[in-house]
Amino acid sequence: MNAEVIIVNISHLVTLAYNNTPHYGKEMEESAIITDAGIAVKGGNIIEINDSKAIRDKYLAPEIIDAEGKIGTPGFVDCHTHPVFIHTREDEFALRLQGKSYVEISRAGGGILKTIQTTRNADEDLLLELAKKRILKMMQLGTTTLEAKSGYGLNTPSELKQLRVIKRLQEELPIDIVPTFLGAHEFPAEYRNNHSGYVELLCKEMIPAIAEQGIAEFCDIFTEAHTFNLEDSRKILSCAREYGLKLKMHCDEIEPLGGAELAAEMKCVSADHLGSASERGIEALKKAGVIPVLLPATLFSLQSKTYANARLMMDMGLPVAIATDFNPGSCNCDSMQFTMSLACLQMGLTPPASLCAATLNAAYALDRGKQIGSLEAGKKADIILWDIPGINFIPYHLGSSYVDRVLKCGKTIYKAN
Repeated sequence: MNAEVIIVNISHLVTLAYNNTPHYGKEMEESAIITDAGIAVKGGNIIEINDSKAIRDKYLAPEIIDAEGKIGTPGFVDCHTHPVFIHTREDEFALRLQGKSYVEISRAGGGILKTIQTTRNADEDLLLELAKKRILKMMQLGTTTLEAKSGYGLNTPSELKQLRVIKRLQEELPIDIVPTFLGAHEFPAEYRNNHSGYVELLCKEMIPAIAEQGIAEFCDIFTEAHTFNLEDSRKILSCAREYGLKLKMHCDEIEPLGGAELAAEMKCVSADHLGSASERGIEALKKAGVIPVLLPATLFSLQSKTYANARLMMDMGLPVAIATDFNPGSCNCDSMQFTMSLACLQMGLTPPASLCAATLNAAYALDRGKQIGSLEAGKKADIILWDIPGINFIPYHLGSSYVDRVLKCGKTIYKAN
């Protein structure tokens, strides 16, 4: 039989193939490992996984990749990022080290509001160039699917500009990039004392314009005491749903405001952050089938004393996902490997569970679990080959990357020297 690519001599292939659903609770530790594995790829999809000899004997392919005993895993799915901006905010990092809180910096005109100023004035091509450089680094670290949010314009022209950049990134880079509208990221300075006016702008101008152009798949919102309250969040999310956008939420990051409960009520695809979510909120997410996306690198960067209770969520049977939350201010982390380490060290996940959270469950947080996130026939051939002794090594090692090769749809998009 003919294939386009075959990969052979994979010492241990972690497929995460299990029930064709997210992995719930203890299922997250079911890695489904095949030894001495081979993979056949055609049309960008896996057509068969078997032992290496069987794949060699059955398939002819113009490209044969010898994994040379490397470990194979699914490619990372980074399901929460903010990569489209101009300047980083490392000065705020120094302020936090001096004792200033994220909310204090924001109220003083820093944080998201500072990034908004430069993004509104930015040239679209420069935004593209800078975002592309950032994403190329993520690809080298194993990311094969990325969610990218707007949210640094907070007016219609600037939000559309960011979403156009994300669309161009989709077209110019070899990985999947999922566009999310986050116009409800913060109240811009001109609406600081007119919150209802900005909510009206979102619902009557921004969301209709974005839906008309078909330029975003998801609508997200930052629901916290210092940003959008529950009433405004419900109104904005309801409007977005009426215009055909799928829903996400930043919620219960700083205090248990009831955002998780609202995410369940609104049937969001995911609820993200959840550093302070109540047990009642977690139970509501479970009943509603909402994927919890935890962002340990953000809490680490903010020097949080507490983290989202991933272990409790697992024990309650939820399908936990993790993501980097890469952004210019509170979390300038582009590494899913480091995110896995923090999920293990600070949130109580085991190495196999953290890998599941960074791949399969993260794919379901983007409503793409049927296409990516695990390695099985019919899914995209998104694969990382690692020069490591086993999967426990991924979160165990801190610092440099041991990624040897990254494949997207069976094509090599990164190879280490």
